[in-house]
Parts: sequence; C-alpha cells; structure tokens
Amino acid sequence: MKEVQKNSVTMEVAGRELTIETGHMAFQASGAVTVRYGDNIILASATMGDKPREGVDFFPMMVDLEEKWYASGKISGSKFIKREGRPSDDAILSSRLIDRPIRPLFPKGMANDVQIICSVISSDKEFHPATIGMIAASTALSISGMPFDGPIAGVRIGRVEGKLIINPTYEEVEKGDLDLVVAGTKEAVTMVEAGAKEISQDIILEAISLAHEEIKKICAFQEEFKSKITVTPLEYIANVLDESVKEEVKTLISTDQLDNLYIADKHEIYNRLDVITKEVLEKTKDKIENEESEFWTESAVKDAVDKVFKEYMRENILKNEKRLDNRGLKDVRPIDCSVGILPRPHGSGIFQRGETQIMSVLTLGGPGKAQVVENMNQDHERRYMHHYNFPPYSVGEVRPLRGVGRREIGHGYLAERALSPVLPKQEDFPFTIRVVSETLSCNGSSSMGSVCGSTLALMDGGVPITAPVVGIAMGLVTDGEGTNKILTDIQGMEDFAGDMDFKVTATKKGITALQMDIKVAGISIELMKEALDQAKEGLEIIGAGMLKAISESRKELSKYAPLIEAIQINPEQIGMVIGKGGETIQGMTKEFGVEIDIEDSGLVTITAPDQESGQKAKKQIEAITYVPKVGDIIDGKVARITDFGAFVSITPSLDGLVHISQISEQRVANVNDVLKEGQTVKVKITQIDDQGRYALTMKGIDQK
Repeated sequence: MKEVQKNSVTMEVAGRELTIETGHMAFQASGAVTVRYGDNIILASATMGDKPREGVDFFPMMVDLEEKWYASGKISGSKFIKREGRPSDDAILSSRLIDRPIRPLFPKGMANDVQIICSVISSDKEFHPATIGMIAASTALSISGMPFDGPIAGVRIGRVEGKLIINPTYEEVEKGDLDLVVAGTKEAVTMVEAGAKEISQDIILEAISLAHEEIKKICAFQEEFKSKITVTPLEYIANVLDESVKEEVKTLISTDQLDNLYIADKHEIYNRLDVITKEVLEKTKDKIENEESEFWTESAVKDAVDKVFKEYMRENILKNEKRLDNRGLKDVRPIDCSVGILPRPHGSGIFQRGETQIMSVLTLGGPGKAQVVENMNQDHERRYMHHYNFPPYSVGEVRPLRGVGRREIGHGYLAERALSPVLPKQEDFPFTIRVVSETLSCNGSSSMGSVCGSTLALMDGGVPITAPVVGIAMGLVTDGEGTNKILTDIQGMEDFAGDMDFKVTATKKGITALQMDIKVAGISIELMKEALDQAKEGLEIIGAGMLKAISESRKELSKYAPLIEAIQINPEQIGMVIGKGGETIQGMTKEFGVEIDIEDSGLVTITAPDQESGQKAKKQIEAITYVPKVGDIIDGKVARITDFGAFVSITPSLDGLVHISQISEQRVANVNDVLKEGQTVKVKITQIDDQGRYALTMKGIDQK
C-alpha cells in the first residue's frame, strides 16, 4: 500500500478559513487533497497514466467538477432520476474554468493522460465552488509529482453598491453589478472570466488587481503546504519535435514560399501549406525511410513544417507588424450584416466578419417556457437562453454529430452573459427569450460573432434592448523579453499560434463580459489595459457596421410571435383564478387555447396565439378577480327571482339584490313580468352594507 503522508494547513481568505488537507482521502491517486472554505469541501484527485497515449497531437488532460447532491443535503427533484448523471451546464462551465489556467503549465507535447476530478462533497449553498476547485486541483497536482509548473489559484470578485468584494456569496453576486473570476500564478494573471452590467474598464482592472493580490497569498500558501510533503517526480513522455529536424526543414522552405501564404482565404492557405509539406516530404524521403534516423518520421516532418510556418508568422508580427491576411495590428476584417432573413422565426440576423459568419435566430415564448434549472446549490428560472452551435461544415470538416460539447456550452454561456445586462425587465417584457447562434463559417472568434449576430436578431425581433452589445477577440504575440504586439480581431491561425485570446463585449456605456486565456506564463495588468484600450477602437468599428443593418429595435414584434397580456391581481385572489384542484385555470386554458402563468406577486400572464383569444381569457380573469364598489355599472345575469326582487350575479361568486322598486322607472307588480332567470341586465351598485350585501338598481341605466 502507498505510504500515506498527512498534512493540514489553514489560512484566512476574505474573513473565512481556507484549509488544505491530504492523507485522509483518495490516497491511491497520484495526488489528492481536500480543500475546505467555510462549510464547502472539495475533494480533488490528480492521476497520471503510466504510458503515453499513442497518436495524440494534444495534451490529453481531463478535468471534471462533480456536483454531488448530497453535499447540499438535496435529493434531485426529478420524479424519475435521483442519481447524479450528466453534468449540469454550471458544472461543465466550472470544469472549463479549472482546466484553462492549469493546462498551459504542463510541458509542451506531454502525451500521458492526466485526469483531475474535483468532487463537491459538502456545500453551504452560499458560495460557487469553481474557485475552490481551482485551488484544490492546483494543490493536488503540486503534490502529485507531475510536471506541473504551478501553483495557481482562483478568486471571485463581486461589486455591491460600488464596493469590491472578495469571494462574494450567490446573494451578493445577484445584488451586484460584477461577477469576475481571476486565476493566476504568483507572477501574473493567466485567466479572466467576467460578467458585468456595463462596468468601466478602470473598475474591471481594479478588480483584477485586487484578485491577483489575493492569488499571490494563496499560491504561497500552497507552496508552504507542498514543502511539508515528500514529492516523488513521475516519469512522463513528451512528444517534442527534435530541434535538428526543424532546423533542417527550415532550410528546405524558402521565404518566397512562406510569403505566398499571406492571403485572407483560410482554405487556400492550407492548400498552399499542403503543397509545401509534400515538397519537403519528398526532399526528406531518404531520411524518413532510413530506420537509423529515429527522429525523422513523416509526422515529425509535418510538425516541423507547421512549426516553421508559425514561427515565421510570429516573427513577422513582432518585427514587421505584418499579419497573415496583410492587415495592420489594429485592423478589423470587413463587416457585413443583415437582418430579417428568415420569414417565420421571430427575429433573425447574420453577422459576418471576414470568413467568420454567424446566423442568430430569436424565438419568443410565454413565461411558462422559461427553463427551470436544478443544480446542487441553486434552483432558478432561466428566462433568457443563448445556445451556440458549431457544426463541422463551418470549418470544412466531416465528422459525426455527437451532441453539444463543452466548447459550445461555454461559448453560449459567454454570449448569454454578454447580452443579459441589456435585456428588458420581466415586468416590461414578460416573454421567455431564446436565441440560437449557428456558426455557418468560422475563421476565428465565432463566439464574439454570436454576440453581434444575436444583438441583430434581438433588435430585428423587436426586443427592446437598452443598447446594442458588440464583441471582439484580441490576441497577443510576445517574445517573452519585453516585445509585445496586441492584435485586434484575431483570426483562427493567430489564435492557434498566438499567446492570448482575450474576448471583450461591451456597449458604449461599458463592459458586459470578458474572457481571457493565455498560453504563456501570464500577463501584467498594464498589458491587459493596453489590450482593452485597443479593443475599444475595434468595437466602435464593428458596432458601426452592425448599426447599418438595423439602428434600433423594431417597434413591433413579429406577427408570428405570441401575444402576451399581463394583469396584476391581489395575491390573495390567486386561489380564485386557479380554482379547486386547478379546474378554473385549466378550463380557461382549454376553452381559449392560451397559456396562463401566475407569479406569487399576483402578476398573471396570458400567452395567446391571437388577440381575440387573449382578450377573452383576460376578461374572464378580470371578472373572477373583480372587486365591486359603489357606483360600478355591471353586466350581470339574473340568478334568482323572488316576490320582492331579483338576485343578479355581479361576479361568478357574488350576487346582489335588485329590489322590485329598483327594476324600472314604472311600477312593477310582478318581477316575472319584467325579468327571467339567466337574462343579462345592466345594474349599478348603490350600496354595500356592513354585512357585505350588495344593493343594485336598474333605474336610469340604458339596457341596450
């Protein structure tokens, strides 16, 4: 059995204890720890495969944050499924958050499988587990013996009433105007993810700086913990290209051939690069076939050609500020936008930037169409949904459709965060909103294209957004020695060969979302500020192109959109509208063909296929909840006739008396001579006595 080393350390973070322990659980993993923050505990295990995976051209690391429902004392609300199954979108997003700052800190070309599992085993339902998971994963890796160049840490920053808060609760995030997650090492920031309600750049940078100060302390804390553990390095395999192969291949490719790749058409670049690769393979055929030349393989030559090309591309940017499609560093690719392209959906728009083309489509539904999201910690209703799709044809590939992947979920969520701050309030626009972004063609930054396309679709559909939201992706090429070139509107190859992917969405008023990933050790706050400053110029250009297609939200909804009527009733009357066992509301739904939703506040929303059926349902609800008062003139039905008058129903559950003397200006000898049961008459309320009895009159009222 593996020797168990026990250790425990505690520090304070934002007024709460953070405790790391090892040696108590999961001692057969390469490294395992529990991290406790308040009553939240995450068990993180890090395990590495003994043998490298053959044929992989990527680092095969798997990261999963598992939501254990028992952690928060809950049993799934599903009637049929009680065991944890497919991870929720929130768990997938948290897994991506943990993965992104960790992945770049492993050796290039590492081929051994690495699996990190962060299991939430206790939750106080107050804090989001993602940043605790980052700390737990980093610490488990640090004591595992894997070649991990950490530690890293993550911190969440909120902002309530102008004050920045470290590690805010769910409630504080909901009340505030900023939800920012920052990850980094002691030296620099390596990842940023944020949703904001049109916040200024200066506040964002201040929050990132505050987070990094806390990150430095937590990283030092992890190092202190590691120093008390005897760590045995694990052997790994890295498929690293032999430098001699690359250098010789470099001599076989001319500058003219590399310069010939500088065009805007992505597929033509690949075609020309393929020609170069075939020529180099022919020239190195003897070396490849010579078994004694162990480094010379067809795969190695192909890798060398790709590396020579990317190094040339980077060098041209650093020394000559020349980009692959011959743009300047701050240039945005041509913008082409259109709206109203689909006749039946409720709104549609196409946003094209260079070779990246996104079609976004809007669907409106009643409040009852909102998604009920049930998670380990929180259950909530989602009235705005943004879904992003990335089909294989968008990049000219053939591959089976296997459902939505983590990347699609991540991009959809980013666009959803970007657009949420400008959506109308529910009381002003009670629709459920769904936008789907279809990536039709992609050469970089399709996620930001989906933000722009969705803004167009919302405006085309008549959703009264407060401002258009624009998105852009910024890149970086650095030599690591002080020379940095920031690129506006990066295309695909600049993303793959570059050092940063920094996505920014904003209105003219301020930032609504951020996402930054880097492939180097980290970047400074100053460089981040420079990137944001440069992004502003690009956002203005893209925004101007969008506004040429549509300058503001349409004043009317599509004729195919559902009609919604809203009525505010006294919350005490909700039971009257629902009826015994739901019979009243179900009857109206069936009779008028509508959907009726009632909130605890007494807001009744009717979603109808047409105006007529909606108005009928509205009138019936108004009648059910009508509270009569003296002076009201009402259409009522004669319910019962007596010798002294007639009882008339003024609401479905309330009758009033028309005395025989109040039926007509003329003397009435017999009520039956004038009125019949079931007859509709107009009556006026003249008195409501102390016992709640209603006196009615028909005198002086036109019965036509």
